[in-house]
Amino acid sequence: MPKNGQSERDITVGRRALEREGAGLAQLAGGLDQSFADAVARLADIEGRVVVSGMGKSGLVGRKIAATLASVGTPAAFVHPAEASHGDLGMIASGDAILALSNSGDTSELVDLIDYAKRFAIPLIAITGGGASALAEAADTVLLLPDAEEACPMGLAPTTSTTMMMALGDALAVALIERKGFSAEEFQVLHPGGKLSRRLLKVADLMHTGDEMPVVAPDTAMSDTLLVMTERRFGCAGVVDSSGRLVGIITDGDLRRHMSDDLLGQTAGGIMTESPLTVAPRTLASEALGLMNGRRVTSLFVIEDNRPVGILHIHDCLRAGVA
Repeated sequence: MPKNGQSERDITVGRRALEREGAGLAQLAGGLDQSFADAVARLADIEGRVVVSGMGKSGLVGRKIAATLASVGTPAAFVHPAEASHGDLGMIASGDAILALSNSGDTSELVDLIDYAKRFAIPLIAITGGGASALAEAADTVLLLPDAEEACPMGLAPTTSTTMMMALGDALAVALIERKGFSAEEFQVLHPGGKLSRRLLKVADLMHTGDEMPVVAPDTAMSDTLLVMTERRFGCAGVVDSSGRLVGIITDGDLRRHMSDDLLGQTAGGIMTESPLTVAPRTLASEALGLMNGRRVTSLFVIEDNRPVGILHIHDCLRAGVA
């Protein structure tokens, strides 16, 4: 669609909105101080959950912050402030902490939540733009939003302020990840579905083990080795010595290179290729797939202490959605 005058104006408005929000984020980052470190420390030390609450647009941001925290190892839940006044305060227990969001800091629906926090000595952390507000005065730690210009041309619709709130929630989550040493393995446990989980699959999650592995001894006749290769259907056989160490591999390519009338009379040790390409069980499946594609092989033996503990086929990766 060709650009016209209105299109150009729309693009200009969109760019201005993004620039205003970007400026707000720059102010927020530049003003980050000890209060942020105090908030991270409080959240890291609690035994229970982070209860996030906020009204309106702040509440929608709060739901996202709670979901992000929970997904990276900090148990969290969102409690609507209005519902809290009608029984949901019972969802907040000793050992929890409250993260309350309000741009003005004087949101009336938060009053009961604030009173409850003070009454039962529950740590209260505020994200607010109102430094002299009721929420800021009651909070144990205040994360103050800078007085940044809203992207809304009237300066009324929460835009820059909610962007800063959400970014500050992300900053808390990331700081908690590093403080707690939250690992990729733990992330996968909390994200069993979807592309993120597939990217974190390990070779050990997909490999075939035990009797499924096609392995033979060096002195095994090739007639028997071919039977093993056929039965296991990996297109190869690993050759292991008397101590169980992988010393070589026989592939379809090795068979073609040694094709002769006396092939079946030879031994696996005489046909094998030494020092085969291998991976460790904790190798990412995506990395193993890259190795197979790069070396144009379809299977990899998985070893620990030079001993095969499994075998991975390229189809195992593709079936699991690893790419």
